[in-house]
Amino acid sequence: MATTPSGTGPSPSRPPLVLRDAGCDVTVFERSSAALQARGAGIAALEATLRYLTERGGRQQADVCSSTSWIRFLRPDGGVLHEQRHRYLFSSWNTIYRSLLELFDPGRYRLGREVTAFSQSADSVRVTLADGSCADADLLVCADGVSSLGRARLLPDVTPSYSGYVAWRGTLPEQALPAATRDLLGDAITYQVLEDSHVLVYPIPGPGGALTAGQRLVNFVWYVNVAGGLALDELMTGRDGIRRPVSLPPGAATDQAVTAMRRSAEAAFAPPVAEVVTGVGEPFVQVVYDIAVPQMAFGRVCLLGDAAFAVRPHAAAGTAKAAADGWALAGELEAAGGEVPAALAGWERRQLALGRALLARCREIGDSSQFHGTFRPGDRRLIFGLHGPGN
Repeated sequence: MATTPSGTGPSPSRPPLVLRDAGCDVTVFERSSAALQARGAGIAALEATLRYLTERGGRQQADVCSSTSWIRFLRPDGGVLHEQRHRYLFSSWNTIYRSLLELFDPGRYRLGREVTAFSQSADSVRVTLADGSCADADLLVCADGVSSLGRARLLPDVTPSYSGYVAWRGTLPEQALPAATRDLLGDAITYQVLEDSHVLVYPIPGPGGALTAGQRLVNFVWYVNVAGGLALDELMTGRDGIRRPVSLPPGAATDQAVTAMRRSAEAAFAPPVAEVVTGVGEPFVQVVYDIAVPQMAFGRVCLLGDAAFAVRPHAAAGTAKAAADGWALAGELEAAGGEVPAALAGWERRQLALGRALLARCREIGDSSQFHGTFRPGDRRLIFGLHGPGN
């Protein structure tokens, strides 16, 4: 994402909208040739995730999120082991992406424009695209995710660290479940703790953003230990024979892997949870990685979101962290009067501290479940939050 500061504007918001509002002339170079549509995974919507939509986008939380009133842990027989009142908001990647995209100038969102290289001088950054064309800017923001080209070029020695487990995920229509199951799961985030594992289930907006009970989707995430090496390679090799490093999308996992996952779910889970996990037509699997960077600013180039710190999902703060990075960046640019290197220096100090603290907390939670046997119902550590539990 190349941005050219062009004066000052309102207080900062979320990238790229956040930088536009701060007075930057923003262009987004998107590798995909079409607007992204196939990522239906659920996300917990923290305050930072929704901040731009609610403060500047004219949206209410209820426009883009389902809500639940309870945190509930089930016993293997389906009875309630523990429950507590706690309100969460849930959305989907598609819903948030679509809502933000509607607020951005489509002429500045360049589809099919993959960035392949970049270089910088004291005064500007030059971006080279796959078609051989170039673009110049005052600032390059590499917000290109866990497999970031920007990070690979700027920090070639930084590589993902495998956590030792993967996440099986998927969604199914709420109406596909029996009424009793819908009633149990519809107003809660529901957990079941297994030996060296746990699963969580919660409702998210349905296709097109439907939020009415019965028209939503039910999302599950199940963390499963898989040894690195051959076992992980076999799991992450899809039906097409290609070994994917991060995620096998819906429909790509082999029949053998999906069948084994469903059989394990039937044997281990409480009936309502098993109904969800086994009922998903095309579950997908993601490798759970950690990535930590020693720096985020490099002259006139910076790393933002998962391109910098990629954290395990246990605090439900990945999208919130990316949004917070954007708000902070725009604020520093405004405070520095558009002086990019000075702005990035102040921004980096704050966001490195945030990334390191979140990474450590997510590692602690994940290891407590998958390896240490200390993942306990009612533990305050498990409350979602960017800056701390519930915060």
